[in-house]
Amino acid sequence: MNSPATSAAASASSSAPADPTEPSEPRIESLSAITLATGDMPRAVLFYEALGFPIKFGGSHEAFTSFAFGGSYLNLIVDTRAPVNWWGRVIIYVSDVDALYRKALAAGLKPSLEPSDAPWGERYFHITDPDGHELSFAKPLR
Repeated sequence: MNSPATSAAASASSSAPADPTEPSEPRIESLSAITLATGDMPRAVLFYEALGFPIKFGGSHEAFTSFAFGGSYLNLIVDTRAPVNWWGRVIIYVSDVDALYRKALAAGLKPSLEPSDAPWGERYFHITDPDGHELSFAKPLR
């Protein structure tokens, strides 16, 4: 068991500057991409294009497709395990939640709820892609 003095010394040494010759502790910096499974690439590509996702690689008749936006990627991969049961959701920040909601409706898509302001400080709506992946489009209110 450490004494209070030993604990204080350990705490002070952990906050001291690192030895420049020692490698620094790696840190998580950003999310590069998320890859979602699809059983029907043409149908999935049409869904994401209808929402305005720009294709970077692949396409309707490929086994792998990447959409690039804001320094991140949303990828689709053909996989026989799709569609999936609910597993969570991907949250994507957009410039205008209400405009994207109207765009989804105009494309014949069916969001699961209308845009609303959340108590945690975002305006958002959810929509599920053809393979069962839930997406949330959001914008901070502040």
